Amino acid sequence: MQDSFKYKGMRRQLITELAEKGVEDQRVLDAFESIPRHFFLDNAFAQQAYSNMAFQIGSGQTISHPYTVAFQTQLLEIKKGDKILEIGSGSGFQTCILCQMGAKVFSIERHRELHLKAKRMVNHFGFNARLSFGDGYKGLPVFAPFDKVIITCGAPEIPLELVNQLKVGGLMIIPVGAGEKQMMKRVVKTSETEYTEEDLGVFSFVPMLEDRVK
Repeated sequence: MQDSFKYKGMRRQLITELAEKGVEDQRVLDAFESIPRHFFLDNAFAQQAYSNMAFQIGSGQTISHPYTVAFQTQLLEIKKGDKILEIGSGSGFQTCILCQMGAKVFSIERHRELHLKAKRMVNHFGFNARLSFGDGYKGLPVFAPFDKVIITCGAPEIPLELVNQLKVGGLMIIPVGAGEKQMMKRVVKTSETEYTEEDLGVFSFVPMLEDRVK
């Protein structure tokens, strides 16, 4: 994998586009500049890696639009050292963005092929994330509680099992909806038994599937 001046220039153009779309957190933009997105795509897509497009990554899954990744990441309001649970490792791109921003990342992926690919990418960049193969609906209770949870696939409803793995005061960013479109929600856990939710716009994700690992 090579990161040429051409790709760096394309990446800077993407960062300008993300800023124009409303991504204001400079740390998010800096992370996008540090992590080459084309490393996570098949070579056939490398020339389009810095366009605001989603791409197939195998196992019926996609790497999300750069704006979607940046938007979700900004909503997390990451502080260095935050303990974050990511549901859906996918290609590993979002995982690496979180790590680059100083988060302690625990990620789970239900597709073995993608889980192994994400591990290779995380290792390539030298990050110390903990990646697990399993059912995202179950989360990783052995490592709970988490400061934050990010879900990178569309859930039909807010999974209470994952809310339970948040600290009180912690937040979850999750796209909710059973159809082709989902509502991005910010969920804040206000007590051991209660949470609030806020709607933040319509997006499109692959579905979050339960009780199946492949």
